[in-house]
Amino acid sequence: MSIPRGHARALALLASCLVAAACSRSGCAAGPQEREAGGAGAPPQTRSTPDVPNLKAEASRPKIVALGDSLTIGYGLLESEAYPALLQKHIDAEGYNFEAENAGVSGDTSAGGLRRLDWAIQGDVRVLIVALGGNDALRGLSVAEMTSNLSAIIERARSRGITVILAGMEAPPNYGQEYAVAFRQAYRDLARRHRVLLVPFLLDKVAGVPELNQADGIHPNAHGAQIIADTLWRVLKPLLDQMTAVS
Repeated sequence: MSIPRGHARALALLASCLVAAACSRSGCAAGPQEREAGGAGAPPQTRSTPDVPNLKAEASRPKIVALGDSLTIGYGLLESEAYPALLQKHIDAEGYNFEAENAGVSGDTSAGGLRRLDWAIQGDVRVLIVALGGNDALRGLSVAEMTSNLSAIIERARSRGITVILAGMEAPPNYGQEYAVAFRQAYRDLARRHRVLLVPFLLDKVAGVPELNQADGIHPNAHGAQIIADTLWRVLKPLLDQMTAVS
């Protein structure tokens, strides 16, 4: 199965951005701390706004943690515009007693996510959204290694009684069709092996659509992030219904 033309263009742009940023933590690979410090290539400071939800104030609520990269942290967006915050709006509007927590780090790979997993799932975490692997593909890292890292994340979360939603990504065309197919299949195989919920492509209906992405053509804008949140919500809502019925 080939990657849709629009997706391929967007993923190729993202690959070239990564090459430029690979040797530093600036630009599209900048981490959240450097962005807020105003480092080279960092977007304006946008985190301290009145409408940002105070997630820590609801520490007693069971948590839904989104473990991901720049797509999760909301590169170039207000915190309230990133998809974890938009999921919180869905949660609150539907009257569920859960807290959505953003555990995204720009430039993170599956290995990086595994290293910080224990920190990310501290407290009463009920659901873990794993949205990693995009940076593995952009760097041409081994599909087998990515699969091993994601498998370890899933197993560790499941051992703590956490339900996992795995969000898939697509590889750019730079490394050939064989790599792209193996990369895509890895998410399906992981979901089947571990019996976890799967969102096949996190950027479905967003990748390659100019009006849904920022000027870099790579990261979703606020409208694109809303579509991502809606895609995840279609999987998350039935799960919360089950959890609420059990409790």
